[in-house]
Amino acid sequence: MLRLLTLIYLLLLTACSQASPLEKAWPNTDFAKRSISLESLRSGGPGRDGIPAIDQPHFTTPQGASSWLKPEEPVITISHQGEAKAYPLQILIWHEIVNDRIGDTPILVTFCPLCNAALVFHRVLDGQELSFGVSGLLRHSDMIMYDRRSESLWQQFTGAAVIGKQLGRQLPPFPSTITSFALFGDNYPNGQVLSRQTGHSRDYGRNPYRGYDRLGSDPFLLDDPADPRLPAMAHVLGITLDGQQRAYNLETLDRIGVKQDRFMGQPLLILSQRGLRSALGGGRTADGRPILQAAIYNRQLTGHGTLSFTHQQGNVVDQQTGSHWNLMGEAVAGPLKGERLEQLDRGVHFAFAWLVFHPRSEVVK
Repeated sequence: MLRLLTLIYLLLLTACSQASPLEKAWPNTDFAKRSISLESLRSGGPGRDGIPAIDQPHFTTPQGASSWLKPEEPVITISHQGEAKAYPLQILIWHEIVNDRIGDTPILVTFCPLCNAALVFHRVLDGQELSFGVSGLLRHSDMIMYDRRSESLWQQFTGAAVIGKQLGRQLPPFPSTITSFALFGDNYPNGQVLSRQTGHSRDYGRNPYRGYDRLGSDPFLLDDPADPRLPAMAHVLGITLDGQQRAYNLETLDRIGVKQDRFMGQPLLILSQRGLRSALGGGRTADGRPILQAAIYNRQLTGHGTLSFTHQQGNVVDQQTGSHWNLMGEAVAGPLKGERLEQLDRGVHFAFAWLVFHPRSEVVK
């Protein structure tokens, strides 16, 4: 009898000590530190680095990229200290992560096609420059990234570490906007465009998610029903202030172009412009349905108070000085030329994604 009890004990001990398949796949990740359940993680298909991040990006000029980028194709646009870069979604759709720098600033450029989430972050924490890869895991249909130093797992949509030694750490957001390639080229003729010379063989320009952004489509691997307040695949422009969220339905903004609003006491300028196509609709990233390019800015400009804006003959103009402003919040003509408004939005995403991560968000329909 004693021998039988000993055998049962040893079998139970062995069973309890066996690592889960997830822990076996990530032996250097500290799964004891986590803020989410392991059951909420799903395999997206490719395993770790099956979708290869770009670690040594090469760039070309807008003129050079015009041979393979169409005017209305979407790019992630960033500008910082006189330097501007564009990251075409036709490339990011195959890689999802670019570890890059703009000037002296290390940045992490990310795109999750399943959530239509294009987000850029600073990638220095505690003085250490981190490098990221694609884990192959999803949560709420959103990409899970990992940092190569600690192999902690990070939620792309929030920029927060959810498992591992970096648990609770947050990557600071870096301002960015999804714009058309034409808009980038018009505003930054000397800018840089991520090149197709990535070191990988991919059919750049083809959309492997054809038809995914139809308003009647269902999100991929979303365990819970999508929030019913908006169609799951509606495009929304999200903002977070003081821990509160608001989402603007882009179909509403389409009729306005320039909208002034307030949220949490903050005066807002919401700019929207046509001339952009979704990368996730047609068989080619250039052939998706027309959507808006949009962004939200703080109307308070240091040294100039709170500005008021109107739309005059196709231009965004402030009433105080008559200066002209572009979609990136930059004054491009007039007395305030060279000034820049603070960007406040968290990007344009599918409604289901914004609302699954921010279920208490206000929705402006």
